Amino acid sequence: MTQNYYFLGIGGIGMSAIARYFKSRGFVVGGYDKVRSELCAELESEGMDIHYQDFVELIDEEFLNPDNTLVIYTPAISQEHSQFQYFRENNYKILKRAEILGEITKTSNELCVAGTHGKTTISTMTAHIFKSSHIGCNAFLGGILLNYNNNLLLSDSDFVVIEADEYDRSFHRLSPFMAVISATDADHLDIYHTHNEYIEAFEKFTSLIRPNGALVYKKGITLCPKLQSDVKCYTYSAEEKADFYADNIRAGGGKLIFDFVTPNNKITDIQLGVPVYVNVENSVAAMALAWLNGVADFEIKAAMSSYRGVKRRFEKHLQEPKIYIDDYAHHPEELASSIKSLKMLYSDKKVLGVFQPHLYSRTKDFYREFAQALSGLDEVILLEIYPAREKPIEGVSSELIFNEITNPHKTITTKTQLLNVLKNKDFDVLVTFGAGDIDTYIPDIKKFLTDWQ
Repeated sequence: MTQNYYFLGIGGIGMSAIARYFKSRGFVVGGYDKVRSELCAELESEGMDIHYQDFVELIDEEFLNPDNTLVIYTPAISQEHSQFQYFRENNYKILKRAEILGEITKTSNELCVAGTHGKTTISTMTAHIFKSSHIGCNAFLGGILLNYNNNLLLSDSDFVVIEADEYDRSFHRLSPFMAVISATDADHLDIYHTHNEYIEAFEKFTSLIRPNGALVYKKGITLCPKLQSDVKCYTYSAEEKADFYADNIRAGGGKLIFDFVTPNNKITDIQLGVPVYVNVENSVAAMALAWLNGVADFEIKAAMSSYRGVKRRFEKHLQEPKIYIDDYAHHPEELASSIKSLKMLYSDKKVLGVFQPHLYSRTKDFYREFAQALSGLDEVILLEIYPAREKPIEGVSSELIFNEITNPHKTITTKTQLLNVLKNKDFDVLVTFGAGDIDTYIPDIKKFLTDWQ
């Protein structure tokens, strides 16, 4: 009988939610991660034993019995990892994160949010709406929802909100009751090889939606849903009429307000708690899931107003003496959308962006698109690539992006030299972008800006 759960890559945002789930149910939980991040420190404070070096002898003795310990790993862990090899050679039961998540949630009404980008914001919005309503929910999220300072929500509700990750076809392990697909722009081509193969993975995902469920997808994306019988299909949009869409969008005085149009009614004057333009579209998807499942109109409206956002999703850290925002954007479309929102919000200010590319393979596939998006900033600082799970690819570096940026106000540097470079820059708004470890520099950047002379 499993009594202990050991996580390889426990500090990952998806892994940590599952670790917290098992800890909340009284199991012994521990694991390994490469870096002692703020999230890892929080897990330690919650009673989990974590270490940060790949040595077998560091595994706590409680996890040394394969008969009562289940090992869960993230695809970011190398097959050559010493502890991974130890568990495999000693006949432990080893599951991927997606496999255990599918097992945990298969008897619930899964509300799954998938897509190349937008899924973290949509899933956290959905979770907050349900959690704030008479229905309630559980949630396994891909970001820290600031309303609860957590990526795991638990309740007695039959509903569970899940951020459905397409990497390594992980979302094929889920059994959605309802699903959102926000985008099918090419990504993870190290796994899928072609854009068509990537799209086919999303189409396979739609075939997993249970009868009497529903699919809600962004109008105009490349997708041919393969739905079982009795699964309803809806579109959503912020730009044009669809089954669910935003109408009468208006902005001013730091507020962003619109009307939410459903197939048979309208909820007027929705005010976004995080007034960023891209969140209009994201909120339409989240509200569609809530509306389809019986959340009351007044509950939807109140929840959207009280939604505080997600850590590292356009998260504002300082207002003065300089505005400082951190954003997880790591795909060209995400980057372009974030920069568009920045230019709308701060049209009269000089915006300096610091971008840390994530993965050699993604840089190789999209360096021109990254450069095009970054060229829209007033000034760009480019850092070295964060490799995550990958080994270097010959000829691939941040210089590929740097050379394609058309904005002449550009600099390339290292993380360790970033603060020295910033000393000589003139800007009103600083934004750090990336899915790597740029967030570990946030405290230093905040102190540097606070002491700005």
